[in-house]
Amino acid sequence: MLKKYKTVEIDKNINLHVIKTDKFKTNMINVYIKRPLSKDEVTKNALLSMVLSRGSKNFPTTMELSKELEGLYGAGFVCDAVKKGEKNIIRFAIQLVNDRYVDEENVMKKGLYIINDFINNPYILNHQFDENYVVQEKKNLIERIEGRKNDKMSFAYGRCIEEMCQGEPYALYEYGNIDDVNAITSKALYEHYKNVMSTSSVDISVVGDIDERLIEGLIKENLKFNMDHIVDIKREQIQDADKVTIIKEVMDINQGKLTLGYRTNIPYEDKLYNALIVCSNILGGGANSKLFKNVREKESLCYYVFSRLQKFKSLMMIAAGVEFENYDKAVSLIGKEVEDMKKGNFSEEDLMGAQNSIITSIRSMSDSAGTLSDFYYTQSICKNEDSLEKIIEKIRKVTKEEIVQVAQNIKLDTIYFLNNEEEGRTYEK
Repeated sequence: MLKKYKTVEIDKNINLHVIKTDKFKTNMINVYIKRPLSKDEVTKNALLSMVLSRGSKNFPTTMELSKELEGLYGAGFVCDAVKKGEKNIIRFAIQLVNDRYVDEENVMKKGLYIINDFINNPYILNHQFDENYVVQEKKNLIERIEGRKNDKMSFAYGRCIEEMCQGEPYALYEYGNIDDVNAITSKALYEHYKNVMSTSSVDISVVGDIDERLIEGLIKENLKFNMDHIVDIKREQIQDADKVTIIKEVMDINQGKLTLGYRTNIPYEDKLYNALIVCSNILGGGANSKLFKNVREKESLCYYVFSRLQKFKSLMMIAAGVEFENYDKAVSLIGKEVEDMKKGNFSEEDLMGAQNSIITSIRSMSDSAGTLSDFYYTQSICKNEDSLEKIIEKIRKVTKEEIVQVAQNIKLDTIYFLNNEEEGRTYEK
């Protein structure tokens, strides 16, 4: 169980988050390097995370790293890049067995040595990244970007957000675009790395059954950062919907992928945000949701249908898989369910079912060290000190009146339909 959560500023612009729990036999260290999400950087950050994971000064090949990790009882190491709202996060993570379960007292220290080496001592040849590594990872990144289309549901969902957020950083795909990949050189990527390391704020999260004073000392001793200044990261842009944009795009598919994007006008700091979470769950949070029961089951219109919030951008997305000829009816019926929420046409049973479903999901976060780390890091970004239990308490207190209030703020912004028959763009006031 979770015993304690504590945040300590161990140096200027470096925060340590200690999540003490006895649920795992491993300890997990995450290092989050925060950047602004921008067209100039997003592709470089994605490629940088891939190249940095290929080798370091003391572990220049994947084989040498694998041997070291195996010697640490099968430790795992990853580096990736994601977006959280309009922030671009480069993450390094290592998961290690807790010292107390093995005949070894320095597992944590050795793990910190590895992660520090990959962050601060990348594998460099002739004052730039290894050309072979960069060429290989550019190819892998291009394949990843092109592979977006393989998951049609996810592709349509992402395309709706891109269209909906045109002109906003959030529209950027977190792995960037192919033209920018091709333009990156080994030297330019290394220069970008040096800029990132000297201008980024850092958060370090440690999850496990650990002594917080001991881990603070180990982090200070073994993880080094040297920032000149910190790049400015602006608050997320929150827009209102002044018209509905309808986009239809063509792809060789057998089933239409429909996504409706709504502006909720409820930022995550708002006291009503928890009511918005419950509202979205009642609409499309699972098999007991109104969309599932009324649009999928009763009308047999959808193969799948769900509602999901984009926390940092105050968006609610509704996605459905429909037959091409059912597009108009599906849009109409989904719209009706949203309007019913605004009128309070949902039962106490709907409310309690959604609350219980959300609470179950929140509690399941403690089953994964990675999820726990990500949750508390996200909370720190939001400047929100609520624990999992505090959020559960707030979810339980959400009322029907609050849900109706937030529902009335929800406005349809974009309808995106991926199909094989028609393409185009229209606008409705």
